[in-house]
Amino acid sequence: MTWFTTITRFLVLTIAVTIPGLATGKELEKEAKGTLDTVTIEREIGKPGEILGDVYKISLPRTDLQVTVEGVLLKSGLALGSWIAFRPVGQGAVAHGDLVLGEDEVTPVVRELEEHGVRITALHNHFMHELPRVIFLHFWGQGEAGKLAHHLKQALSKTKTPIGEAKKGETPAEEVGFDPEQIQATLGHKGTVKNGVLHVSLPRPETITESGVELPPSMGTATAINVQGAGAGKVAATGDFVMSEDEVNHVARALAAHDIQVTALHNHLVHSSPNLFFMHFWANDSAEKVSKGLRAGLDAMKKKGEKETP
Repeated sequence: MTWFTTITRFLVLTIAVTIPGLATGKELEKEAKGTLDTVTIEREIGKPGEILGDVYKISLPRTDLQVTVEGVLLKSGLALGSWIAFRPVGQGAVAHGDLVLGEDEVTPVVRELEEHGVRITALHNHFMHELPRVIFLHFWGQGEAGKLAHHLKQALSKTKTPIGEAKKGETPAEEVGFDPEQIQATLGHKGTVKNGVLHVSLPRPETITESGVELPPSMGTATAINVQGAGAGKVAATGDFVMSEDEVNHVARALAAHDIQVTALHNHLVHSSPNLFFMHFWANDSAEKVSKGLRAGLDAMKKKGEKETP
């Protein structure tokens, strides 16, 4: 960098932060990083998303699926929500997400994604004994945002995923059927209730990257606990603990001790740093017992520095 370039950059940044109405230094950095063309993304996917910092996230609940686990009919918000998240990188974007698929949808979706350079980073179950069976596919793409969105829409077209927004009044309000405050108090963390489901999200303390790109919690890197009413005074809970390798068996042991089923353990990313493991779980019992068991799992994550007993 020449002395002239250095002085010029200094003057630009100084003027930007001292004259009202001009961009600040941070805003200039953001401009250099690039911004997302959310209008094009929305048009290509066919549904608007939510802006979360510099992430644009589109939720696609599989309301077309009627899935039961142990006789409990799952709300789409509990565990049947496909999502796609975009984040600007340089002059382009990255896209990461999780697609909820029926068994017959997996092969055509994988073929479509791979044909257009969108990598498959995980393909697995989240449940045991669910009817019908559902498979979860995680992906990673990088390039021009509009093209990424177009390719992802092509993959979605191989499924029966509902794309359009429900018209106002078409989706009736859903009763919660349990006391969310009681569960949040036991967990020691606040969440949000939407469409009859309590969602609690707990970000990890480290910076998490995939292929060198930082992934904020909204891009699937936070521990997720979801709870819905299951009738007869019970609740059903599922989600995943996002753990370092040293935390895995501490959490598994704590959940098992409280009769919470560990249903899957796997990665969601391929080139992540640090290397993280995702432990999915299922519980169907009283709100008190389920929340205490999940709290034990959260507390166990704090023991990662302790040596595991054989």
